[in-house]
Amino acid sequence: MTMIIPEELKNFEVKFDAPLSDYTFTKVGGQADILAFPKTVDEVAQLIKLANKSETPLTVLGNASNLIVKDSGIRGMVILLEKLDKVNYAGYSLEAQAGAKLIDVSRIALEHSLSGLEFACGIPGSIGGAVYMNAGAYDGEISHVLASCKVIDMEGNIKVLSKEDMRFGYRQSAVQNEKLIVLSAKFDLKAGDPSLIKADMDKFTELRESKQPLEYPSCGSVFKRPAGYFAGQLIQEAGCQGHRIGGVEVSTKHAGFMVNVDQGTASDYIALIDWVIEQVKAKSGVTLEPEVRIIGD
Repeated sequence: MTMIIPEELKNFEVKFDAPLSDYTFTKVGGQADILAFPKTVDEVAQLIKLANKSETPLTVLGNASNLIVKDSGIRGMVILLEKLDKVNYAGYSLEAQAGAKLIDVSRIALEHSLSGLEFACGIPGSIGGAVYMNAGAYDGEISHVLASCKVIDMEGNIKVLSKEDMRFGYRQSAVQNEKLIVLSAKFDLKAGDPSLIKADMDKFTELRESKQPLEYPSCGSVFKRPAGYFAGQLIQEAGCQGHRIGGVEVSTKHAGFMVNVDQGTASDYIALIDWVIEQVKAKSGVTLEPEVRIIGD
């Protein structure tokens, strides 16, 4: 494996041998050989082309919320888009860069009396990650409000995809299938009464805080919802709540979550995911499919 040399990165914000556990929501994950923090779309393109030229393996992340990075880390360069976070407002539209937090964008919509993103007020991911997986909650999802999406491919070419181009499905999009990287997303929203928008957001926030184990590090909802079922209910009925492997536990507050209660590792998470899948399959005959991304060497 060849690598970018440090001199080639002097104009970028980078860290070497950076522990990814410092950035993931689960607080697990080994080191990235190179961790880069681009601040502009042009810097993203430059880093991709530099990685290709030097044959350095490349991984791009939003804000590392709905994923598990393996304990051995990630070789090559990891681009973290958290500093690509500008949000622009025009009429009934918001355009947010990939690193902007979905929660923050929903609040900006409220500030401008725009309705459509209320469902997202408690989803702790980035815009890029939300578009990538068509994130949703409380009967809303990204596909309902997205108008277009600016993406970059692994050669550094930028293009704009329409909502139809995105081919959204349940927790799926063309971005996943075509290995594209979200740079920004434009949302078409509707004028609304700010008091009603806020009331819905307050309701969703209260539901989230009362039902989800926000006091512990986690990757959010671990499994996709099986057709005709609820993953959390199946896990609860299989008697998995409270089961712990290493420092990671199936939440006693919400069975669909796995929480890092005592210095857990990625290996703990992966083992617990596999164990829950086995238990649910034995109890109900349903095979759960992880929603969380598991990456790394």
